[in-house]
Amino acid sequence: MSAIRLGQMTAGPLAAVGKKFAKSRAEHVAVVRLDGPIGAAGMGKHGLTTDTVEPVLKQAFATDRLKAVVVVINSPGGSPAQSEYIAERIRQLSAEKGVPVLAFCEDVAASGGYWVACAADEIFAAHTSIVGSIGVVSSGFGFSALLDRFGVQRRLYATGENKARLDTFSPEVAEDVEWLKGLQGQLHEAFIAWVRQRRGKKLTASDEELFNGDVWVGRRAAELGLVDGIGVMRSVVAERYPDAEITVIEAPKPLLARLVGNQMSVSGLAEGLTSGVIAAIDRAPAVRTGFLHRD
Repeated sequence: MSAIRLGQMTAGPLAAVGKKFAKSRAEHVAVVRLDGPIGAAGMGKHGLTTDTVEPVLKQAFATDRLKAVVVVINSPGGSPAQSEYIAERIRQLSAEKGVPVLAFCEDVAASGGYWVACAADEIFAAHTSIVGSIGVVSSGFGFSALLDRFGVQRRLYATGENKARLDTFSPEVAEDVEWLKGLQGQLHEAFIAWVRQRRGKKLTASDEELFNGDVWVGRRAAELGLVDGIGVMRSVVAERYPDAEITVIEAPKPLLARLVGNQMSVSGLAEGLTSGVIAAIDRAPAVRTGFLHRD
């Protein structure tokens, strides 16, 4: 009787150790989520930058017995430079580790979000994903007439004749608009060159259709060659790597988010801070240029 009891007592712990060992020897697919606008999003708001993404990417590519890295993208775009930096870092780590990268477009992978997706060796989208927006958009405000209405004088002092181009509170100048269009054209050409480099002969439509800033749902994006296929992350990974375990790499939460927990979101707190609006507008650049999809 005592021998039977001993066997019953040891079977459980030994089985647990065996499962733990088997799990440690299993192949892994590391998953990184990239959610939100690309670039600094403002006070209390989440934005994707090289600083925030780098630790997560490094951890993903350092995973033991790694078969592939999956990047799940849900972003309307944002900063051209940060889009390029993030994409380039993904390519560097992929080359260093000799590991393929798969990108999955969720709700939207547009503009800068699509730039990052192109860093992957293969891109997948859901039937309902929004993909594309290969273009550049600039936005700003013009308040010169408003100042005249209230009798307010704009006093702006600068050295260099072009230092105050497209100032928010100054009348629009045709030469400055042409300069901005030239800048946009250069950024657009860089975007197009990257898509051509990464997608190559997979692209099936003309430049006029692909690079006019339009967006498409998943199936049409696949027909155009912007993505390689239709599928969601877990289904595709299960088919490609049936014996691998999925390891989700979590991004560290900001200090404020950890302190407030579930009682208040960081974005909600930021939205409640409404003082100093006029001062903030005055300090902001007159025009923001980026890879950002506009609905």
